[in-house]
Amino acid sequence: MIWDEIAAEAAAESSLWVGALRPADQRRQLEVFSPLAEPRYALGVETIYEGYLTHYGVPRLFSPPDDDVALLLGDYLYAHGLVRIASFGDTDAVADLSELISLCSQLRAEGAAGDGALWAASAALLGAGERLDAARAALRLRGEAEPLEAAARAAAGDEAVDRALALHDELNAVR
Repeated sequence: MIWDEIAAEAAAESSLWVGALRPADQRRQLEVFSPLAEPRYALGVETIYEGYLTHYGVPRLFSPPDDDVALLLGDYLYAHGLVRIASFGDTDAVADLSELISLCSQLRAEGAAGDGALWAASAALLGAGERLDAARAALRLRGEAEPLEAAARAAAGDEAVDRALALHDELNAVR
């Protein structure tokens, strides 16, 4: 199972991550954006998203004891997820995720909205980055998330995107 694999690999990596793991009965096993992506990318996408939640929201698997551990754990999860995606040899997918992480950091620094649409479009069109260039630019330069959300809906369908965005809103509380 995806959650067991993320937890086990993190625990094998560092005793800090073992200490940050929630007890098994307190883990929220919610796939948020991976249902929008190709199945082969599911584990990598959810690993990266758990890193994002560890930095900015409410993580599903971890409860870091302080901000320093949260920062380190989030970075570890980002890197580990990128390695998973890179293992498929799809450099466009890795570039898309790098752009996602970078733009999400910009949005957070500016206190701007749009990260949910960015996540949804990035997952739904992972590896097709050029198709998202104009939509990402609209978010980056003008704060317009609508083109990203429209791209996600066109690729994955309204119901799947609605579910992902609702879960994202629930988990994406500011730390």
